Order: sequence, then structure tokens, then C-alpha cells
Amino acid sequence: MMQEIIEGKWIASFKRALSLNGVKSGTKLVVLAESQSRPVLIKLASLACYELNAEYSTIVLPTPEQTAVVPVKSTGACNAIMQKRHVIEALKHIEIIVDVTVEGLIHSEEWEEIEKSGTRLFTICNEHPEILERTEPQAELQSKVELGIQMLNSATQMHVTSKAGTDLMIDLTGAPCGGTPGFSTNPGGVAHWPGGLCLAFPAKDTVNGKIVMDVGDVNLTFKQYLRNQVSFEIKNDFVTDVYGDNLDADLFREYLEAWEDPIAYGLSHVGFGVNPKARWESLAFYDKKDVQGTELRAWAGNFLWSTGSNQYAGRYTLGHFDLPMKNCSIALDGKLVVEDGKLLGQLC
Repeated sequence: MMQEIIEGKWIASFKRALSLNGVKSGTKLVVLAESQSRPVLIKLASLACYELNAEYSTIVLPTPEQTAVVPVKSTGACNAIMQKRHVIEALKHIEIIVDVTVEGLIHSEEWEEIEKSGTRLFTICNEHPEILERTEPQAELQSKVELGIQMLNSATQMHVTSKAGTDLMIDLTGAPCGGTPGFSTNPGGVAHWPGGLCLAFPAKDTVNGKIVMDVGDVNLTFKQYLRNQVSFEIKNDFVTDVYGDNLDADLFREYLEAWEDPIAYGLSHVGFGVNPKARWESLAFYDKKDVQGTELRAWAGNFLWSTGSNQYAGRYTLGHFDLPMKNCSIALDGKLVVEDGKLLGQLC
């Protein structure tokens, strides 16, 4: 287990990341945390803001009562604001939220209102600082992310296949697409660290086919590699069947069933990673408490799909899976952009 203490090198890393996000002398911002946030991240963010001479405050919300029947992990939807108007209004009157809440605000119900005010969001994911140091945002990643987003925005169809048996069709017509290299300076912009994702949020009734997760693919809600193959039937955005006579399939089925919520079976987003600093094998090196797993969402050439909230399809739930896969091929309007887990062309 690594120590979670203040290191000078981590303050320097946070300063560089915040600077890429437009934080400078006089920038008005809030470091947003909750009572269960990782204390070292609150401290590092605050010290970096101080050294950059930003005009900052810290808001620490109480982590809400656990009401779900199962653990709630990796949702990307912090529920600590709980529609508190004084908090929402405060966050609408600053330039940037430096978000160190446990799950982050990206999929939170309150974010849409805050975003419209022009406030931008920089989510520092709930990782040990060593992971953040190794995946520190780099300016040169921006061109790859922008190209990936442009490819998704220009496409009407995504086709995902694999030698394991995946054959998934996604209608991208009208799908909001986005991603981040780990920084943004645009009003209402969203960034997260680690970065390097290119994503689409499909509209209703647009995802159909079969997904076969193979040994070594990753269930990031459980923070573990799959030991056995698990297959999924997808009809009109929803997982309708989970196949597999093994522990991985049983755990997946039981977690979904526990929510007693059909929305938990819906797909949230699909996309691929382009970050060469993010590593598939990194999960093997850390205790579960040290990692949220954002790095594995962003490793170059993975296919990422998720279940749970999709605000663009009007679906909200705390039940959530993020599921990055190896060795997939991704075609956009028939043109391969990822082949057997390797980025192609200018994405390389």
C-alpha cells in the first residue's frame, strides 16, 4: 500500500494540470469535495490553486447516506449535491470547478444546469496521486482526442467486432460526442484526469447486437480483469441477456438484478481510448482502494462501453458498469479506426 501524503512532485503535477485547464492568477474557482473524498487530493488541489494565486474556495459536502442495496461505485455521478440550491447557485458563479468528489460530477443530474452558466468542470478522478502523476495531462494529446471526437461526430454508424464474437451496431445519428485530453478552457467544458477518451452517448433505441467480453477484459465497477468469457445480448440500448456459466457472469447478473431498476440495464456511452500513457496492465499493480480505474478507460485502442445513466437519453440510475475491452475492431461508417485493439492512421 502506497502512502497518501503531500509530495512536492505531486503539487507540481497538479499545478501543471490546473494550468492546462486555464487556472492562473485571479481565476475564480471552487475545489469541490465531499466528506469521503480522498484527503490528499483535496490538499494537493488546494495547494496548487494557492501557488497559482487563484481566487479559490473549498466546499466539502457531506457524503449522502448509503441507500442502495449494493455498493455504488464508478458511476461518474456524484450525488452529494442533492439539489441543494445554495450549492448549485454558488457553482454557477465561478469559472471552474476543481472536482475531487468520490464519483465526480460528469453524469450528475445537477451538472446540466451548472454547465449552462458557462462554468467548466475539471474532475480529478479518485486515484492515488501516483496514478495521476503518471497520466498527467499533456498538451500533445489534444489533437488525438479532437480527431477522435471529429470522427465520431461525422459518423452515422459505429460497428464493433472482435474475434471473440462481438458484433455490435450503434446508430450515431444525433448522438452527442465528446472527450477530453485532461483539460479544457472552453465555457461549460468538461475535463477529467486521467484523460484520453473519445465517447458518444447514443440516443434512444440505437444500440443492438452482441458483446462478448473475453478473458483479460475489464470490469471497472468491480476493479478486476475477467477470468472467464461473458456474453451480452443488446436490444434497443438494453442488456436483455447475460450469458456465461461462471463467476464473472454471475456477479454481473446479480449486481444488475439487485437494483430492481430497468434503467440499470441501459447503455450509457460507447467509445475508445487514445492515451498512450494509460496502461491496460496497470490494474494488476494497485490495491482496489488506490484506484478508480479511469486510466483503463483511456488506454489507447480499447473499446469502452458502459451501462447506467445516459443523460442524453433521459436515463438516470446509480447502477453503473464501465467495461473496457481489448482486441476489438471499431469501424465508423465502414472505415476502421481501431483494428484488433490498435489505433489506426492519425490516431496512432
